[in-house]
Amino acid sequence: MMFLRTIAVLALITTPALADIEDARDLMEDGRFEEAREALWPAARSGNAEAEELIGVMYALGLGVEQDYVRAFDWYLRAAMKGHAGAQSGIGWYYETGLGLPAPDLVRAFLWYQLSTIGGDPDAALSVEEVIKKMTPQQIDHAQKLVDDYRIWLYPFQ
Repeated sequence: MMFLRTIAVLALITTPALADIEDARDLMEDGRFEEAREALWPAARSGNAEAEELIGVMYALGLGVEQDYVRAFDWYLRAAMKGHAGAQSGIGWYYETGLGLPAPDLVRAFLWYQLSTIGGDPDAALSVEEVIKKMTPQQIDHAQKLVDDYRIWLYPFQ
């Protein structure tokens, strides 16, 4: 009985956040980006990876906020560290291009693209194939070791 009460309480706690995120998506589709950001803010501040990733998108593209690649990277990274595959792919892209970073880092790009692939992002495998063409065998070996380290932590059952 205690288990059922716990589930009911969790449903009450998480449902509004999910509804806010869906509302924010609708607002984004309508081009109402400032309102969308306001709707996402509480969930993002509470650590919701989906909300964090969407705020990252807003900063990356300058939707309702001033375009800021550094802040976009930061928001994507928060979501990526929680296992959000789309954000992981975004982090890979930032590392590949070096946008908002001191310089490109192909090892880290491979790492994040590969983690995104493991997490189920359907386009990330293509990104892995492309970035690997730019890497040395040593870089690939080092990146694969990092993937193995992160995989255990982010995807312990995969």
